[in-house]
Amino acid sequence: MNVEPRSPLPADEVWERLDMRRALAARDLGTVFRLLQKHGTSQRTIAALTGMSSSEVYEVLRGRRVMAYEVLCRVADGFGVPRGYLGLAYDTDTATWLDANLVPAQTRTDHEDDARGHALLAYAAEVTVGTAGELSPEWASVPAAATPLPGQVGPEDVEQAEAVTAQLRHLDYRFGGGACRDAVSAHARWVDKLCELPSRPATQTRLWIAAADVHNLAGWTAFDVGLYTVAGRHLALALDFARQAGLPSLTANVLYRAGRVYLHRKRVSEALRFFQLGQLAAQDSGSRRTVAMLCANIAWTYAEMGDEAQAIIHLNRASDEFSRAEDTDSEPWVQFFAELDVMALDGMTKLAMARTNEAHAGPARLALERSVAERTDVMARSLAFEQGALATACLLTHDSQAALEFGELALGQAHRLRSRRVTDRLAPLRDLSLGLADRGPAGDAVRDLGRRIEQVLVS
Repeated sequence: MNVEPRSPLPADEVWERLDMRRALAARDLGTVFRLLQKHGTSQRTIAALTGMSSSEVYEVLRGRRVMAYEVLCRVADGFGVPRGYLGLAYDTDTATWLDANLVPAQTRTDHEDDARGHALLAYAAEVTVGTAGELSPEWASVPAAATPLPGQVGPEDVEQAEAVTAQLRHLDYRFGGGACRDAVSAHARWVDKLCELPSRPATQTRLWIAAADVHNLAGWTAFDVGLYTVAGRHLALALDFARQAGLPSLTANVLYRAGRVYLHRKRVSEALRFFQLGQLAAQDSGSRRTVAMLCANIAWTYAEMGDEAQAIIHLNRASDEFSRAEDTDSEPWVQFFAELDVMALDGMTKLAMARTNEAHAGPARLALERSVAERTDVMARSLAFEQGALATACLLTHDSQAALEFGELALGQAHRLRSRRVTDRLAPLRDLSLGLADRGPAGDAVRDLGRRIEQVLVS
């Protein structure tokens, strides 16, 4: 007699049983495994699907708790259930699966839709005439649902993706990464989905560029709020998409941002290497503006390393390259870098050198005074950086009153902007303020400023 082989996993409805859903939500894998065994899944099959050994499965069945994130992910993926069922990452795939499976299709009837429509209309009427009470729990939250994807990606889809990235980039400049990071991450996931869909070759290349650009921005906004590991992953994806697109100017920009992550964290050797690799890619691209940006950051890094000679050489080259840049040499990811930024980096480099040679404090102050005077709120975060640096330069030139003025402005920006970097960059000003020897009224006020910066830094 022929016997039809049993499936190693039970039917989908088993995963929707209340006892199974509760066990998954509680990460009670012992109960999950026992329920699977009741439906014909062997211990050996469970081990094979989850990547566990048979002895590990046996221990779980006897009560051993599993809390390791990696193991829980393997369990979800092995059984083909959304990770969200185990309280893990709730991503777009999970939302799509739930939307398709959590509510059986036969219950989503026209009658139900009509009833919901009437209920919403009734509540709208109550709100309009002023008789509405609290919103019904049914309407108080919006269930997750994936946005429908196009059947094929066309130029208009890529144009929309580019436009959204551009707007998010402006929000980052003006309000800090914390104001838009979640939106940037969501947009990056959407563009990733578009990259998986069919498209013409020219559209595909443009889409890879859009994906590299948005992951570059996602890494930058993650860095801005102190999520360094997340930033690194986005920047790696940006590099990969830029490689597929064959666009060295974008590769150079991603490497520049990676260098800034490491420079901010005082890991100057790694920062220098990223900037040097970026400089090579920038030279391959022919973009003088990008070369100037990399040279200016290399100068700053050398100054942090105490190498004044190399710092000055690269400052001079940055100025020379920028002076010869074409007006058309300004892709979206590098448009921000203007003459004002060359000036600001000149100031930052000389300020770093002033720590060991006070003769650089005056030139640093002059460069930063000019950049602060010309900077607008469109680039509020850059303005905050430069105000804090200028206050530090003023203290080094023994001008407590000016230091207090610019320091207060920088601290006010730190309170307004959603940027951990702005706060972190106030640390040198704090150190100088708290150690100020001036015992006059201005000196007391500067020390009070230092104490208030300290409160922000430790919060």
